[in-house]
Amino acid sequence: MSVIQKIRDKYAVVIVVVICLAIVSFLLQDAFFGKSSLSRRDTSVGKVNGEELDLSEYQRRIQDAENNARQQMPNIDEQTRQYIREQVWNEFLNEQIMQAQYKILGVDVTEAEVVDQIKGKNPNPVVVQQFTRDGQFDRNALQQAISQAGSNPQIREGLHQLESYIAKYQERLKYVTLIKQGIYYPKWLAEQQQKDNSQTATVSYVSVPYATIADSTIKVTDAELERFIQDHKQLFKVEESRKIEYVSFDAIPSSADSAAAIQQIMAMKLELDTTTSGNIAGFINRNSDIKYYDGYVSKNEAKVPMKDSIVNLPVGAVFGPYYDNNLIVFAKMVDRKNMPDSVKVRHILIASGAQGGLPDSVAKKRADSLELAVKGGADFKALVDQFSDDPGSKQTGGEYDLTPSSQFVPEFKDFAFEGSKGQTKVVRTQFGYHVIQIMDQKNIGPAVKVAYLGKSVEASKETNNNAFSAASSFAGKSGNAASFEKTVQQEKLNKRIADNVRPMDFVIPGIGQSRELVRWAYESKQGDVSKVFTFDDKYVVAVLTSVRKEGTAPLADVRPQVEAEVKKHKKAEQIIAKLQTPATLDAAAKATNQPVLKAEGVSFATPFIASLGFEPRVAGATFNKKWGTAAVSAPIEGNAGVYVIKVDSFQPSGQPAQDVASQQAAYEQGVKSMLDQQLFEVLKKKSDVKDTRGKFF
Repeated sequence: MSVIQKIRDKYAVVIVVVICLAIVSFLLQDAFFGKSSLSRRDTSVGKVNGEELDLSEYQRRIQDAENNARQQMPNIDEQTRQYIREQVWNEFLNEQIMQAQYKILGVDVTEAEVVDQIKGKNPNPVVVQQFTRDGQFDRNALQQAISQAGSNPQIREGLHQLESYIAKYQERLKYVTLIKQGIYYPKWLAEQQQKDNSQTATVSYVSVPYATIADSTIKVTDAELERFIQDHKQLFKVEESRKIEYVSFDAIPSSADSAAAIQQIMAMKLELDTTTSGNIAGFINRNSDIKYYDGYVSKNEAKVPMKDSIVNLPVGAVFGPYYDNNLIVFAKMVDRKNMPDSVKVRHILIASGAQGGLPDSVAKKRADSLELAVKGGADFKALVDQFSDDPGSKQTGGEYDLTPSSQFVPEFKDFAFEGSKGQTKVVRTQFGYHVIQIMDQKNIGPAVKVAYLGKSVEASKETNNNAFSAASSFAGKSGNAASFEKTVQQEKLNKRIADNVRPMDFVIPGIGQSRELVRWAYESKQGDVSKVFTFDDKYVVAVLTSVRKEGTAPLADVRPQVEAEVKKHKKAEQIIAKLQTPATLDAAAKATNQPVLKAEGVSFATPFIASLGFEPRVAGATFNKKWGTAAVSAPIEGNAGVYVIKVDSFQPSGQPAQDVASQQAAYEQGVKSMLDQQLFEVLKKKSDVKDTRGKFF
């Protein structure tokens, strides 16, 4: 026992310390390596009222949206991709903000409602649009789609998306309807407004412009300016942004680059001279940076440099070289003819073959029969409604307006321009058989077919290297904001400013797509100078000159505006002190050495006074019952000066009184019409939104 006691006495403290260290180690291990560890990388791209959007979910939504977009445009550029990111983010905001509102108000959409919106007597407009055939809602097509959903995954997914959309549509419809039903314009307020607007006034006044006091005599302190900002926070509310200044070193093609391009195109010009019209399309498409357009353009419609010299060329002649932006171009006249500059046609399309229509022989017979019917006097529009497979023209009776440059299949357009007015003919195209009737042809005159052999003048590797070297040299001399500015002045460079750069911007004016530079601005400290950024043919060096956080604008960013307002208020105090409380306008005029003037037609409803400008305080004071027509007003601090007024007389406005009920309805309808555009933005401002996407994109 004595040995055990000795161990207890000697090592008790050590054992306690070891146990404590073990516990701390366990906790730290969990904190740094556990599921919610402190060292775990933050993958949140934003939060709305505490609800987080994770990077992986955001990317999944973006991918789904891009896949949908590719159905319309196979190649998605960076600008479209950025638009999709914003669209997906705004959809997340909408979900979180609106769902919270629905929950507060108890707005819900049942499954039965969704079913009724699809199968009921009055289907949702989206359902009607999806299942409209020949201008009529086709309920049979809807039922067929529903019956096929069990065996067709694509149709099943489409109906699922339709149900989801309708549920959201109905939720928003209920919510907006509730809000709109709460809009009310009281009768007493409408009557008061009519009374206020029923008369105008003729006013005599003395105006003391602020310009009569020199700005240099008014001293303001930073404390006064800061106090003004705090007293008017709403006027200076700003979102998070950055301000950068930058210098761009452009890799502009040199004279040597232009000479090389001219030499290259001159070698090809020899072949252009001898290439026949039958081979011109292939030659141009192989060698030119301007693709061949195998169509005619009227002389009036042609929009090219050196137009007069080109459109008057003989067939086979070549004009050039000439410059078209950064292209060196030769133009060769391929053909010319007289044709209309515009044509109106109508047609009936009978789709055939690969286009999913009738067998070719059946389609041809139907088109021939329709041609005979048209020539026999049948109602063309009725035939379009019954037979045409072109949904793009059914609503207009099959009509199209064409010009020589309209993008139509060649066979269709050739007949439209080469046929005669009133002619009807069956024309075969890749879409099937068209029964075409030429309704009108206007302004028949010369039209030309021109081949353009163009070669872009591009900066050579040497030119690019020189521009990059100049940018690198500038960056090396510009270690901080002061040296950046000094080097700009010494080397007489053109410095540009990009203000209000937002976290998710991807374009900077003067540079173009420059997401990398925007990310740098948000990862740097004020005064930092960037590395050399490469954007297409530009090399850019920037300095971060201002970091604005969300909230109230700092004085440094709004000093000129605030100084002007504070000085104006101090001038008003001086003028009012000089005026004191004048008993008459003559006394006010004498005290300030200003004349007595007159204003007519002053209206309570209109803050703009013809002889004074925008002066709402003066307009309001004119109808102050305290003064009426007997007394002179107290000095009024206006926008352009201080005013003392006296109303000479009131007159009826001459405007007929509007029915009060109609006035109420018009006001309420005006507010309701603004709700759809402004309601969500108001809710968004009232929500706690944290956008941190800039860390990842």
